Amino acid sequence: MATFRVTTLVAAPPERAFATWTDLDRFPEWIGGVTGVTDRVGSIDQAGSRYTVKFGRMASPTEILAVERPWHIRTRFGNAILKGESDVRFAAEGGGTRIQQEFVTRGFISAIFGRIFAMGSYRGSFRGELETFRRLVEREAAESARLKPGQPEPGEAKPGEPKPRGE
Repeated sequence: MATFRVTTLVAAPPERAFATWTDLDRFPEWIGGVTGVTDRVGSIDQAGSRYTVKFGRMASPTEILAVERPWHIRTRFGNAILKGESDVRFAAEGGGTRIQQEFVTRGFISAIFGRIFAMGSYRGSFRGELETFRRLVEREAAESARLKPGQPEPGEAKPGEPKPRGE
């Protein structure tokens, strides 16, 4: 077993950070190599729920072990090269959110790959993914702050109007 920790401060409230973190459809936007999420069983807000993260032809079955919206989520994941648990905590800090993520790998091969993913901040590394996530959430928080109260998010229909075509 090997343990790896990464942390960042996001200029957005915990509710926004947690909601984006747990939006499975958005994983490809910030997790390197993710091509989709399938086999969803249960709610993201419930321990015991499961889903499979796809990395091309490689699959990583994942189970939610614990969740407390918007403060904490712990999952167990695994495939041939990387398996273990991820424990993520979201704490309000200075008008933003401190995200602390801990990976605990299982097995010799996972420990080696965990070490590779823990080194540096390249795209696909633990730190690189967390920083990509931070930029994504901060960009959306800034866009949302520029909207007037009651104004729909970009791409959303105004109340009482049909949804724009192509969506």
